[in-house]
Amino acid sequence: FASTWANEKEVDWRDSYKRTIKTYIETYILPGVGEMPLDAIKRETLLGFRAELARRKGKRTQLLSPATINRCMTIIKQILTEGCLRYELPNPTANIKRVKTPRSHVEPFTLPEAHQIIEAVRGDFRNYLIVRFFTGLRSGEANGLKWKFIDFERRQILVRETFVDGKTEYTKTD
Repeated sequence: FASTWANEKEVDWRDSYKRTIKTYIETYILPGVGEMPLDAIKRETLLGFRAELARRKGKRTQLLSPATINRCMTIIKQILTEGCLRYELPNPTANIKRVKTPRSHVEPFTLPEAHQIIEAVRGDFRNYLIVRFFTGLRSGEANGLKWKFIDFERRQILVRETFVDGKTEYTKTD
């Protein structure tokens, strides 16, 4: 059912998200519970699968991060919720909690450091860094920014496109 779900949902997704979903389904979900019929997947199946993911090593021989485990479980929950609705089955994902994720410690550049970087960078990167330092735009949003989306009269930057994986796309959120 996972491939049926993905085929039906992909019209809603940007290309980069399609690749992410495909990777999670192929790398984690299908090897873990992919051969099971929907009605055979129970709460204990999912809790065991989540525990197995927590013991699994990722690319760099470290254990999978809580964020990766939670993304995987979110995708499974979406698949099973649709399948259970469609086939009138009880949903085994009810009340399965997310794995706790530790807060990351971030030390942003100070204002003097940001100014020092802006002064030292090549001239063709200066405007880009000013936008990155002082707007809070995501990388894809800043990379997709075009002059036509700058409204100098209203002093606004209009975020209309993103640039991800070499491709310009519409933004995820208006």
